[in-house]
Amino acid sequence: MSAARGRMPAKLLAAAAIAWAFPATCVGLAIGAAGLLSGGRAHRRGRVLEFWGGAAAVFLRRLFRGAAAMTLGHVVLGRTLHDLERSRAHELVHVRQYERWGPFFLPAYLLCSLVLWCRGKDGYLDNPFEREAYDKAP
Repeated sequence: MSAARGRMPAKLLAAAAIAWAFPATCVGLAIGAAGLLSGGRAHRRGRVLEFWGGAAAVFLRRLFRGAAAMTLGHVVLGRTLHDLERSRAHELVHVRQYERWGPFFLPAYLLCSLVLWCRGKDGYLDNPFEREAYDKAP
């Protein structure tokens, strides 16, 4: 029996990962589209779409305490292109987390943050999803 037999081909695995993360990707695409309609820009890097400027930047500044970038499935939102370049490695860790957790990523992330906050810890910096991203891409 060959080693490849019984394993899912790489392209099929990639398609499954994209589909599994797709609910969050849809939210990211909606915010990214609003960014484009309000003067923002976008480009593709591999399987990831990156949006910056316009409404995407406003969204990050106002709703996420001025975050430089944020990942939603296979979409990364940034305030500026420079912010995306600077945080790309960190955000790609989150893309892989979405590929593992799929539609459960956001609820799991938020629940971890809430539990940490209730215990007097930082819901962002102490969050295990963020800790993994900072460990792999400081």
